[in-house]
Amino acid sequence: MNIALIADVEKKELMLQFCTAYRGILANQRLCATATTGKLVAESTGLAISSFLPGKQGGLEQIAALVSCNEIDMLLYFRSSEAGQEIDEAALNLMRLCDAHMVPTATNIATAEVLIQGLSAGFLDWRNIVNPKG
Repeated sequence: MNIALIADVEKKELMLQFCTAYRGILANQRLCATATTGKLVAESTGLAISSFLPGKQGGLEQIAALVSCNEIDMLLYFRSSEAGQEIDEAALNLMRLCDAHMVPTATNIATAEVLIQGLSAGFLDWRNIVNPKG
């Protein structure tokens, strides 16, 4: 499965903890991430990660393009929940595309754990039927 990892600045440490905890499951997947998140996770866990541009410099758009081309099967996007934060149009577009292309998406660690456990149990195998590759 192709999994995209994104973490806002305030959530990078949480993403590192998550990827460390679920390294065994993630090691069997194809991972990509925005630049800083990918670098931090790869250095901390040893996981192989394809990195794109930083999120605010086009990385979100690069991942959105992959979603549109059926190249992403799951998105783990740990977003900041601080009040008063401006709405990021690129992030909203990415979420909209995930909805349109039926890409399971987690925006917090609780939902990410459910998705990763479901992946491990085979509950996301339907992605291969609904969105066949090849």
